[in-house]
Amino acid sequence: MLQQVGALKETGDPWEPVQLVDPDGAVVQPVSDYLKDLQAAGRRATTQRSYGMDLLRWFRFLWTIQMPWDEATRSEARDFSRWLQIADKPVRPHGRLGGDVRPAPVADFAGPNAVTGKPRVSRKYGAATRAHNETVLRHFYDFHLEVGTGPMVNPFPLARGRDEGRPGAHHNPMEPDDNRRAGLFRPRFGPRAPRCIPDGKFDDLFAALSCYRDRALVAFWISTGARASELLGANRADADPGRQLITVVRKGSRVLQQVPASPDAFVWLRLYQAEMDGLVPTGGDEPLWWTLRRPFRALTYHAARAMFVRANASFGANWTLHDLRHSAAYRMARDPDMPLTDVQWVLGHAHLSTTQLYVTAPLEDVIESVLAHHGRQLDAHRRAERPPPSPGYRAETLEVLFGRRPKP
Repeated sequence: MLQQVGALKETGDPWEPVQLVDPDGAVVQPVSDYLKDLQAAGRRATTQRSYGMDLLRWFRFLWTIQMPWDEATRSEARDFSRWLQIADKPVRPHGRLGGDVRPAPVADFAGPNAVTGKPRVSRKYGAATRAHNETVLRHFYDFHLEVGTGPMVNPFPLARGRDEGRPGAHHNPMEPDDNRRAGLFRPRFGPRAPRCIPDGKFDDLFAALSCYRDRALVAFWISTGARASELLGANRADADPGRQLITVVRKGSRVLQQVPASPDAFVWLRLYQAEMDGLVPTGGDEPLWWTLRRPFRALTYHAARAMFVRANASFGANWTLHDLRHSAAYRMARDPDMPLTDVQWVLGHAHLSTTQLYVTAPLEDVIESVLAHHGRQLDAHRRAERPPPSPGYRAETLEVLFGRRPKP
């Protein structure tokens, strides 16, 4: 059993947003140095927190087996990768980064949700989480190898090719360089098709929202395709109802972009602002979204996610906030009057190939089309099995007799 010791703490300091502390409460300096390097490369505080959680799992594993971080070998990395495959995920109560944990109240394998068709949350670590963990740890040790503060050999090595030679040795320089080796302990998993919310089920979801703020948020997400964190970071001056634009800061490039939104979104926003008039500051630099209970604070991603989970639970669904972005992308990409390059600009994709994922039919439409195909095949089979009429009977008389054609 892995000891749930140490924690990842939010400091509120812009120079060091998060800190990894050991069981004695002391800051783990190798992790702090690595996170500072990430910050210098332009990584946001949320990215540093995500990387810090992966490093917390690794250091808890090392603390449990009493192994110094700079003496870890491939054997410890191998055993850690095996542990991630069989261990249960801890659940942090009240959304805290550290503290006591309890087992996740879900089964090892759960079937698809009856409403959405999406898999339920498992108590085991997913392949994407394990892959992210391996990448972060490999980069962490690469950083310390470069600065000379880590072990002589990275315990999370890259996988060797069949020829055991230099990577890309036989690469044609006239072709794109896509010969990227993965980590030795990185799990393999296929591409995941983006999931969208069908229009009928979106209406049920929207009806489950309980206040103007939540309806305004969902209306903006489904019409702009903005990421959840991008919209939640908007200020009051970023909303321009006159031109139906809202300004967001893109997640990757960190550039300001004005994104068109639907008229309904601004209607719900105005109702929400009228409801909060006199309760929250109204300056242009003040947050656009606030909590509904006192003391009023800027709405965070985790609070918005909790709101969306409650709306889902009212009719047994498990859609996510990012599914709203996928749904907006599908709606725009399948509009014959909207060029795909416009969809790329609205979504903020760096490459058109990413936007092309939404040109294909959603999974729900594919299932409906295949079921309709089976229905047509069954009807054709039944018609083929119908015995022909006996000789001497007129076909039109039989049609009238069996009610297939009205009598003249």
